[in-house]
Amino acid sequence: MKRILIYILISTSLSGIGLYAQQNLNLQDCLETGLENNYSIRISRNEEQVDKNNATWGNAGLLPTLDLSGGYSGTLNNTETEARATGDKTKDNGIFDQTLNVGLSLNWTIFDGFKMTTNLQRLKELEKQGETNTRITIEDFIASLTAEYYNYVQQTIRLKNFHYAVSLSKERLRIVEARYNIGSFSRLDLQQARVDFNADSSKYMKQQELLHTSRIRLNQLMANRDMDMELNITDSIIDPNILLSFDELWNATMLTNSSLLKAEQNRTLADLDLKVVNSRNYPYVKLNSGYGYTFNKYEIGANSQRNNLGFNFGVTVGINLFDGNRKRERMNANIAIENARLSRQQLEQSLQADISNLWQAYLNNIKVLKLERENLVAAKENHEIAMERYMLGDLSGIEMREAQKSLLDAEERILSAEYDTKLCEISLLQISGKITNYLNN
Repeated sequence: MKRILIYILISTSLSGIGLYAQQNLNLQDCLETGLENNYSIRISRNEEQVDKNNATWGNAGLLPTLDLSGGYSGTLNNTETEARATGDKTKDNGIFDQTLNVGLSLNWTIFDGFKMTTNLQRLKELEKQGETNTRITIEDFIASLTAEYYNYVQQTIRLKNFHYAVSLSKERLRIVEARYNIGSFSRLDLQQARVDFNADSSKYMKQQELLHTSRIRLNQLMANRDMDMELNITDSIIDPNILLSFDELWNATMLTNSSLLKAEQNRTLADLDLKVVNSRNYPYVKLNSGYGYTFNKYEIGANSQRNNLGFNFGVTVGINLFDGNRKRERMNANIAIENARLSRQQLEQSLQADISNLWQAYLNNIKVLKLERENLVAAKENHEIAMERYMLGDLSGIEMREAQKSLLDAEERILSAEYDTKLCEISLLQISGKITNYLNN
């Protein structure tokens, strides 16, 4: 009864793999969907837009400010006046004077030691860095999704291999049962065949869980609303590119690696920060002007009211002689420039180490892949011979199991070698800035 239940589970699972598939997807389809919907990319693009919005003349301080203001004031006084010549005193109580004004004021810094123009350059550089940050996010996404895509292919192939193992164990169990019933095999042979069949069935069901996990991860990367949506991936093999060139990859890394570009932008920003500090060594020139109306009303005196309507202007020229912080800020800015230079050199060294290690792993995996493909041919031939001898009764169940295990191990090793080589390829293309090639293949 237990064996029948396992048969039903396996059959149901196999039919379910393709039954609920909603669409055929290749790597490019998955990448395009993810580039449009992935939350990290959308957030990075929004932040890039903020940097773009900030890179304006007004935010740099190059434009004038224009203010419209109005006001009203009143005074209520009791006054006592004594004439110097005669000594006569005059008292007035409850004197209410009023003033009403409204006007436009224009203020414009014409020159501030190149600080404003440097700020504009800095904002433009931050805009470029926002684009670089988005690029880094996109490249990380492409690398992650591509790796997970081929992991899904790997898990699918492994599921098929385990299903094949179950079918072999099932056939062996059928043969053993038939020969046990006629007395050719012992009960020990029958029990061992059942144990092996149940073990292979357990591995198969465990592999279904791993395939499900990979599918969830793919849906998450593509930001699909249904995380459990079935995917029908068109690729059925992992075909790593074995024609990469180290010199080409390294030259591309030095020219287009996004992390190196960001490090160079950080150094440029450090240089601009020093220019901002040095701008305080220069004089500044500011213009100010205004146009307004003022109305005054007096309760006593020669005039009962007064109206003013007119224009005013002025120029302010000055220089900051001492503020107590300039020397410290200049020293810190120079240190920041040096740190930016060292950070770039450190990053370059790190990239060189990474690409060298990855390249060695890439070459080794290609050699292993070639060797395992040869082993797979030998393992298949060995299994066929073992099956023929087993059918004739010239081979024990344990020996047959060993031949079956050798075949499955060879298939597993070649699958792992293909995937490991693909991962090295993905990492090498990401470091060299060529990861977007997967969008065009």
